[in-house]
Amino acid sequence: MIKITLPDGSVKEFAQGVTPMDVAKSISEGLARNVISASFNGTTVETTTSLTTDGSLILYTWNDIEGKKAFWHSTSHVMAQALEELFPGIKLTLGPAIDNGFYYDVDFGDQKITDADFKRIEDRVLEISREKHEFKMRSVSKAEALAIYKDNEYKTELIQNLEDGTITFCDHATFSDLCRGGHIPNTGIIKAMKIMSIAGAYWRGDEKNKQLTRVYGISFPKQKDLTDYLELLEEAKRRDHRKLGKELELFAFSQKVGQGLPLWLPKGAALRDRLEQFLKKAQKKAGYEQVVTPHIGQKELYVTSGHYEKYGADSFQPIHTPAEGEEFLLKPMNCPHHCEIFNARPWSYKDLPKRYAEFGTVYRYEQSGELHGLTRVRGFTQDDAHIFCTPEQLDEEFKKVIDLVLYVFGSLGFENFTAQISLRDKENRSKYIGTEENWEKAENAIINAARDKGLNTVVEYGEAAFYGPKLDFMVKDALGRQWQLGTIQVDYNLPERFDLTYKGSDNELHRPVMIHRAPFGSMERFIAILLEHTAGNFPIWLMPEQAIILSLSEKYENYAKKVLDLLENHEIRALIDNRNETIGKKIREAEVQKYPFMLIVGEEEEKNGTVSVRRHGQEGKGNISVTIEEFAAIVDEEIKKTLKTFGV
Repeated sequence: MIKITLPDGSVKEFAQGVTPMDVAKSISEGLARNVISASFNGTTVETTTSLTTDGSLILYTWNDIEGKKAFWHSTSHVMAQALEELFPGIKLTLGPAIDNGFYYDVDFGDQKITDADFKRIEDRVLEISREKHEFKMRSVSKAEALAIYKDNEYKTELIQNLEDGTITFCDHATFSDLCRGGHIPNTGIIKAMKIMSIAGAYWRGDEKNKQLTRVYGISFPKQKDLTDYLELLEEAKRRDHRKLGKELELFAFSQKVGQGLPLWLPKGAALRDRLEQFLKKAQKKAGYEQVVTPHIGQKELYVTSGHYEKYGADSFQPIHTPAEGEEFLLKPMNCPHHCEIFNARPWSYKDLPKRYAEFGTVYRYEQSGELHGLTRVRGFTQDDAHIFCTPEQLDEEFKKVIDLVLYVFGSLGFENFTAQISLRDKENRSKYIGTEENWEKAENAIINAARDKGLNTVVEYGEAAFYGPKLDFMVKDALGRQWQLGTIQVDYNLPERFDLTYKGSDNELHRPVMIHRAPFGSMERFIAILLEHTAGNFPIWLMPEQAIILSLSEKYENYAKKVLDLLENHEIRALIDNRNETIGKKIREAEVQKYPFMLIVGEEEEKNGTVSVRRHGQEGKGNISVTIEEFAAIVDEEIKKTLKTFGV
C-alpha cells in the first residue's frame, strides 16, 4: 500500500499502481468527470500514470491554471497532427502551452500557410478530437528517438541534449511526438478550437537560426467558452490603450525619438500630473519627503548596488566621458541614488524612519520585439519611495505602505486584487544577494504584515527581486485580465552594500532596514492599464476635461463663455465647442472623446441661466436642466464617490 497526501492535508491509502484518475474516482464521480491533469510530488503526470510511492497528489480541472496548460498542450499535439496531414513533409519543432492557448513552431519548407488555411485546420482538429483518442506516454531509447527524427534536424538537436533513459514520446491516434508529458485523458474533451494567428519565430529564439512559422491557437471544453473568449478579445481591442491613447490625444511615439520612448501630449501630461499630485498629497500626509535625483549615475554606483551585475548586459551601454576611464549609466533604478541621499549625513534612531519619495525616470533596454505601447517601454517614471527604518519599525511601516496602496486602488476603481508574496526560488539561490538570515527576516516580515492586514494572498517562489522579497499586488481589470500593479519590498541587503548606518540608543552604529515601494509601479504602465480597465472613462476627478460646453449656434457663444467662467470658479475643468457644426455631430464627437458631461446651451438655457446636461454613454435617457451651482454639486458628489481622503 502507498499513502497519497491530498491538498487539504488528508492522507489516503491505495494499492501500488493506483492512478490519479483512480484517486479522483475514490473521492467522487463528479470530480473524476472533471479531472484532466495531475501533479505528483511536484512533477506533472498523466491521469493514467501509475503511482508506486508515497507522495503528494494534486488533481487539476479546467478551472485550474495547470489544468488549462495540459488542455492547451494536448491540443497543440492534435493541431500538429492536422498540420502534418494537410501539409505533408513539414518539420515540427516545439509546441508548448502559453498563458492563453498554445503555439507550435513549424518549418513549412517551400509550403506556405495563410489565414485562408485556418478553417480547414480547425475542422480537422475537431474531427480528430471527436474520435476520442487517448494520450499515451512511452519511453524510448536515445538511439531510437534519433532514428525516428533522422530527417528532422530540430527534434534531433533537442534529443542530442537529453540523457538516455529520460526520453519519452506521447502517442494519440496515428500521431507521435517527442514530449515530457502533461496531457488530458483523451482528445474528446476538446470541443472548440481556433487558430488565432501566425508569426515568424527563429529556432530557439536565435536570429542566427532559420526562421520558422509559429502557429498560435486556443481551445476550450465548450463552444460557448470559445465564443465568450472571442467576444472578450473584441472588447479588449476596443479598449486597447494604444488605440484609446491616440483617440484621446494622450501620448504618441516617434521613430526619430526612438522605440519605447513615449511622448506625452498636453492632455496626457495633465493626466500624469493629476495622478502625481494625488499621490504626492497622500504621501505628504504619510510623512514622505520629496527628493530629486539625476537621470544618470557613475557605473560604480550600480556595481555597488548589484544592478550592474544583474542587469548590466541588458541595459543601455555605458556613457563614456572625455575623462579616461570615466563611465556613466542611464539610471536603471532610483534606489542606489536614494541610498546615497541617506548617506549624506549621520542619523540617530530618533530621526527614523526617513521616507524619501521621487517620481524618478529610469531607463532599461528592452528588446524591440518585447516593446508594447506603454506597458513595455525603455524609459519610464516610477512613483518610487524608499523608507529607511529600524528593525523595530519595519512591521508598522510596511503596514502603512499597504494602507497607501489600498487607498490608491480604491480611488481608481481597482477592487478585485490578490496580494502575491514573492519569495526566493526554493532551489536556486545564486540569483540573489545577501545572507540567509537577512532573507528569512525579510520574508517573514512580509508574510506577517500581509496576514495582519487580512489580505487575500498567494505565495509564489522564485518571484523575489534579487535583493529582497516582495508583496506584489495582482489586480484584475474589467475584462478579468490580471496585472501586477504596485509592489512593496523589504531589503536588508542594499543598506549593507552602501554601508548605511544610524546611531542607536546604545550609542552604537546599526544598519537600517530599507523598504522599496511603488503603488503605481510605473506611470506609463499604470496609465495603460487604467485606460484599458476604464475604456478611457477615467474617474471624473482624473479626467483631462470634466465637461464640454456645446452651443446650439454662434448666437450663444457669449453665454457659453460665461458658463465656462462659472465652471472655472467651481474648479471644474471644461472647454467650449463653438464650431459651426450641427449639435448632433458635436455630441457624437464628444462621446468619442469620452467627456463625462456635455453641457448644451441655447436660447432657453441662456434665458434661465441653466445648462442642459447630457451624461456620456447615456444616449436616449434624456437631458436634465440645472443651474451651474446644481451642476457643480453633481460633479462634487461624483468625485466624492471615488476619491476619499487618505488616512480617514
